[in-house]
Amino acid sequence: MRASLHTLGCRLNQTETALLSEKLAAAGYEIVPFGEAADLGVIHTCTVTREADTKSRKLIRQFIRTNPDAFTAVIGCYAQMGAESVARIPGVDLILGNQEKLNLLQYVGSGKNPSPVVVRDRILRDDFTIAFVSGSGPLDRRAHLKIQEGCNFMCSFCIIPFARGRVRSRELDNLLDEARELVRRGAKEIVLTGVNLGTYGHVGRNIEDVVRALGAVDGLARLRISSIEPTTIPEGIFECMNDPAHPLVPFLHIPAQSGSDAVLKAMHRNYTREDFLSFVRMADARVPGIGIGTDLMVGFPGESEADFEDSCALLEDSPLFYGHIFKYSERPGSAAARIREKVPPDLASRRSARLHTISAEKTRRFCEQHLHRRVEVLFEDCENGHWGGYTGNYLRVAAPSAEDLRNQVRSVVLDEIAGDLVYGRLVP
Repeated sequence: MRASLHTLGCRLNQTETALLSEKLAAAGYEIVPFGEAADLGVIHTCTVTREADTKSRKLIRQFIRTNPDAFTAVIGCYAQMGAESVARIPGVDLILGNQEKLNLLQYVGSGKNPSPVVVRDRILRDDFTIAFVSGSGPLDRRAHLKIQEGCNFMCSFCIIPFARGRVRSRELDNLLDEARELVRRGAKEIVLTGVNLGTYGHVGRNIEDVVRALGAVDGLARLRISSIEPTTIPEGIFECMNDPAHPLVPFLHIPAQSGSDAVLKAMHRNYTREDFLSFVRMADARVPGIGIGTDLMVGFPGESEADFEDSCALLEDSPLFYGHIFKYSERPGSAAARIREKVPPDLASRRSARLHTISAEKTRRFCEQHLHRRVEVLFEDCENGHWGGYTGNYLRVAAPSAEDLRNQVRSVVLDEIAGDLVYGRLVP
């Protein structure tokens, strides 16, 4: 039996798809690239924007057209929130919400269903463990480790607390066991993932305790925190970043969403512009060479020109070295959907383009600060004779080599910049 999986959306979805892929392989399935003939198709959906919903439906139909006799399972956030729409797509056999999706194998039938089986159980609030597969094949790239689920923050633009449920955390011993297994299989870097990472809390342990415990895992070269909310970051992690013996890399991705106090208030974000700026400046001062990125949204209902200029200034006049720029997408059921004053789509597009330009300039300046310096790069893949990878502070680096550098950490001297890529040469 051949299984094909496709993931839309966030790094957490990608992490969960990897877990499912290994479970399917352990059950005897051959995992094949999406688009090839398969007996089982798993489309792991996202619903963070209208565009994500549309793309999810398109990919479901695409798989069914290519594999009309295959068992088609649709899982994840759009399956949770838009099950009725998914069920109207001819050929779908199974719709699994977020509570049960990692138990996919229990629901996969031997033949197609006459109508979709829909499982959208109430999402529990208990802390959890994950049954990962031991003894799987070697890993040759960064590995992701899910430590947390759900969110209690209820930002006005977001429906993820409804799709993913409220905050719950993974038992520490269980996540440490998986981390050791990932390192045993060859992972040099582990990336912590979750919906709202900094709210981790299990039997008195917080995110800093997780970081410190993972620092003691033998053989782990790098530990990276993925996106984390600005109000949830303990200052103790800076001590880990500055400790040469600790694998935590000097990098943070901290979503700001806006540089305007008025918009932050309307978004129900629990900090001000100055709170955010004070924190990133403090982080920049505490950790030499730290890379700090952010998310910025344009076109939020009621966003004025002055509000937008505040977002531009936040990115320009801070230690941030890039911004992921998003246009607001109205989500039915969210508080922001009830705000009457809308930003025209063409204006939101122009604002997005300007912030992208600012972000590219900030990235170039950050790269310039590292020219002619020696850095450590974890290489991932090769294209046109150049191996590409990332430094600890998330510079994207390429270096020519005839060696196989995949999943190796090597020293590189940086020579020149091309866009958001820095070219360098290996140091013997």
